Amino acid sequence: MVTPVNPPPLDRTSPPQLTDAGRRLDPALPEGVRARVLRVAHGDPHAAAELAARLTERQTAGLDPLPTEPADVAPELLRAHRGEIRALPDATRLLLLLAAADQYPLATHAFPRAVAAGRLDLRPLEAAESAGVAHATVGGVAFRDAWTRIAAYETASPADRRDAHRLLARVLSGAGETSHRSWHRGAGSLGPSGRLAAELRTAAEHSRAAGRLALAGALTERAAVLCPAPAEQDRLVARAAADAWSSGDADRARRLAARTDDPALSGILALRAGNAPEAFDALLAAAVRRPRAEDVTELLALATEAAVYTGDLRRCREAFVAAHWLGVAPPGALAGLCAAVEGRYEDARAVLKAAAGRCGPGGDPTLLIHSGIAALMLGDHTRAATATLRAAASARARGTPVTAVQAMEFRAYADFWTGRTRAAEAAAQDALAQAYATGQDNGACHLRAALAMFAAVTGDEDACRERAADARAHALSRGLGLPAALAQWALAFLDLGSGRYPAAAARLRALAGFGPGHGHRAIRHLATPHYVEAAARTGDTRVARAAHADYQRWASAVRSPDELALGARCQALLAPGAEAVEHYRTALDLHARGTRDFERARTELLFAGTLRRLRHRTEARDRLHSALEAFESFGAPHCATQARAELRALGTPVPAPAATDPAAVLTAQQLMVARMAAEGATNREIADRLALSPRTIDHHLRGVFARLGIRSRIELVRLLARGDD
Repeated sequence: MVTPVNPPPLDRTSPPQLTDAGRRLDPALPEGVRARVLRVAHGDPHAAAELAARLTERQTAGLDPLPTEPADVAPELLRAHRGEIRALPDATRLLLLLAAADQYPLATHAFPRAVAAGRLDLRPLEAAESAGVAHATVGGVAFRDAWTRIAAYETASPADRRDAHRLLARVLSGAGETSHRSWHRGAGSLGPSGRLAAELRTAAEHSRAAGRLALAGALTERAAVLCPAPAEQDRLVARAAADAWSSGDADRARRLAARTDDPALSGILALRAGNAPEAFDALLAAAVRRPRAEDVTELLALATEAAVYTGDLRRCREAFVAAHWLGVAPPGALAGLCAAVEGRYEDARAVLKAAAGRCGPGGDPTLLIHSGIAALMLGDHTRAATATLRAAASARARGTPVTAVQAMEFRAYADFWTGRTRAAEAAAQDALAQAYATGQDNGACHLRAALAMFAAVTGDEDACRERAADARAHALSRGLGLPAALAQWALAFLDLGSGRYPAAAARLRALAGFGPGHGHRAIRHLATPHYVEAAARTGDTRVARAAHADYQRWASAVRSPDELALGARCQALLAPGAEAVEHYRTALDLHARGTRDFERARTELLFAGTLRRLRHRTEARDRLHSALEAFESFGAPHCATQARAELRALGTPVPAPAATDPAAVLTAQQLMVARMAAEGATNREIADRLALSPRTIDHHLRGVFARLGIRSRIELVRLLARGDD
């Protein structure tokens, strides 16, 4: 029996961006599903619309994978393209078939050699050019679009396809072409062959080692088709699914995974796009079943990530015990988390410091991510930023875009603390698009929560609330305590920055009571300085003192200047009258040795308020000017408003921010919305492009007009035109 070979995407490593094709899709379609529809449709608007109309309820909700075979994605479009190909002369169709096979699954650049070896005449390509379906180039044939290439391949008979692959395999004899030659040999096979399956498996291993995971997945998938042994076939399908996932082809990975029973694969997919507690259980079970120590260590590291995402850090203890039972050294982040959960802060610091130190360039991206997490727990944001940035670069170099997204999730924390709000927001938006395109819905949820925090800092209230609501809805349905807690913190910080102290205190008090799946101990801990501030403003300091005591123990153990500075600030907020002054001075001295410039500015703002009440007017004024300058540079208008109010209370005139430079007074998203509006886009069109609601766009534009001191889009066009000049 001959098994037909259906062409996958031209390039599985570069997910399409949200172009006109995406904007024509139903705005009610979830953003993640919309991005994946574009991917499997190769960015074609007609194919995307056809597929979107055929989705089941579960596919629309993101619960089931999308179809990946062309005939299932857009059958009507494919039928029309096939009609165009069939109308061409036989000799033209044969050349187009050879060119299409040469570009499947990745370009092998063997078409010119195959034409020469087969003594084929290229003149029939003129008919294809006249019909507008393809044209000859120096290196081969350029098709009108991906669907024309697919039609040129699928219109041919199975026998002609096999002949085309065999001819391409015959001419691929150069150095570095072994994998592609094996691919074409496998595609030209009549049926099952243990010898060819073994050859494809070896070629896949070489491709995997070279970071060409899309090709490795295609080779392994074909090896599974040709493998005559059912047990080995099942293993190869699981390996192909893992390669597809790592290369960013989530839907193909999930469809392949459904054909096999591999707990490690199930755990990974659940961790990134499913239920996090179930992912932990699956990964721990897989670790127990794996014989190789390196596999066990990797699975335990992933189980640790699952525990971190759920917020059930007691599970880290389970993984730690399992590591000892299995006779392997537990990953550093796991051992450090266990010590921290048990209150052994000094032990945790020693272990985490060793883990954070493994952030050299070119290292394993997963280990680098864990180094970054360890550095975040130590309050070392510079090292955290370095580790996560190197992790993303290493992941891209290895052909694993999914891991690059995971690195950016945790880089957002370092960027937030060090005050790089605008750049961080842009990077997180890009990572969010990649997370959706690669099927990492849980990572996207985490990034949405981070973007809610950035919106809170920049005073974008509607965006903060919308992002936080989206993040919490997804997080609570998947047991993701980390993004759920981060979203809650973002809402609390928005209240704090807007002077709604009782609301901020209530949110943070609730956060302290949320259990796994709804909250997270680490986020609760990080939010302690904000809770103490809100509680002190409302006069409810009993619980705040207890929270500060634990925070101070951790700060003293990790010895981070930033954490110690915030501990001193909390002590100042809880101290009466003049006693607070020395605590504030200690906090600012510690801030000077740290990296959290945004929190330093907030400490100056709070200190200035105390100085004003104690009638130390000159120093209060100096502190406020310093804080105001910092808030304006960070793009934090709510905090800047508080600083101006304090200055006015001192009787100091404060000029409003100049509106001559939009980039200086608008947030990154406001500037993007302003530019689109100035280009003539309607609110609905802008909403579709940015995957936000029209209500949020309307809020953004009102904020733009208020900050720039203008009243109409005509003034906006003129102002932006002057800025561009």
